[in-house]
Amino acid sequence: MQEQHSNLACIFDLDGVLVDTAVYHYKAWKQLANDLGFDFTEAQNEHLKGVNRMRSLDMILAWGGVEKTAEEKEVLATSKNTQYVGMINKMTAAEVLPGTIDLLTALQQAGFKIALGSASKNAGVILERTQLTHFFDAIVDGNLVSASKPDPEVFVKGATMVGVTPAQSVVFEDAQAGIDAALAANMKVVGVGLPENLIGAHVYVKDLSEITVEDIKALIGG
Repeated sequence: MQEQHSNLACIFDLDGVLVDTAVYHYKAWKQLANDLGFDFTEAQNEHLKGVNRMRSLDMILAWGGVEKTAEEKEVLATSKNTQYVGMINKMTAAEVLPGTIDLLTALQQAGFKIALGSASKNAGVILERTQLTHFFDAIVDGNLVSASKPDPEVFVKGATMVGVTPAQSVVFEDAQAGIDAALAANMKVVGVGLPENLIGAHVYVKDLSEITVEDIKALIGG
């Protein structure tokens, strides 16, 4: 059984798919905005899903009508990340989203290759704290890619690292930028969230408890 599906891969986004770190990003960005004299809302935070750190900072500064030099932006981004890392270092396995452990276990037992494709530069810490690291054959994060989603680099690199083609890969994403990146890579994509927020996905689920290994095999085969 273990070799049966070794030519197939599942590539998972991290935030909002396997674990929910959005609340920590929100708290850290909100603190930064407040320190600069303006507010940052949860609705605005939704627009930052799948967006890398520096682009997120640019968007927040624009919302607040604040201009900073490149050097000042680096300081602000580092400050935000320090606060964020302090929060995620306290994460536990209890914060893994519903269905995650069961699906990863089933995929591993069925011989699928499993990769992470995340914009987060802290993905390794999060996987370690939530005890998910052992499921992954490859981890592609913000430290390994130069282009952020919707560029397909993160997913193409994930497929390459586990030795499969894009046609043999299924991506799991909760952000439109990630859906677009997966489609650009010619991969099948499962949207984790509401269909109206994730245009173009081949399948939609509320969380990973709503999809099985058989569903994934059918998706790739189809």
